[in-house]
Amino acid sequence: MNACQRYIAEFIGTFALVFAGTGAIIINDVTGGAVTNVGVGLTFGMIVMTMIYAVGDVSGAHFNPAVTLGFFVARRFEGKLILPYVLSQLSGALRVCSCARCSRSIRPWEQPLRPVRRCNR
Repeated sequence: MNACQRYIAEFIGTFALVFAGTGAIIINDVTGGAVTNVGVGLTFGMIVMTMIYAVGDVSGAHFNPAVTLGFFVARRFEGKLILPYVLSQLSGALRVCSCARCSRSIRPWEQPLRPVRRCNR
């Protein structure tokens, strides 16, 4: 794989991780805890697993600057690749922020939600 494909893979993986993870946290807060902490944790775990399967063979699936630095400290990653990887990861995370900011005019959480009715038997 060439270097550009690695950086794009890190961008996509980080974007997906931040988008799904923070989305789960927001939905959990808006719905009054319907997703639960377990659901938020599962969302993070499932998106990491999905991205590892999707782009892990291209970039190594770091998706986090701390992981990239950890691999470097463990001498499993070249020092010259740290800056481009970290920049790709930060770009992916910041793109999620800009997408969320652009979609602020669409606020589905401000619509009244129907409560889930449960049987009390």
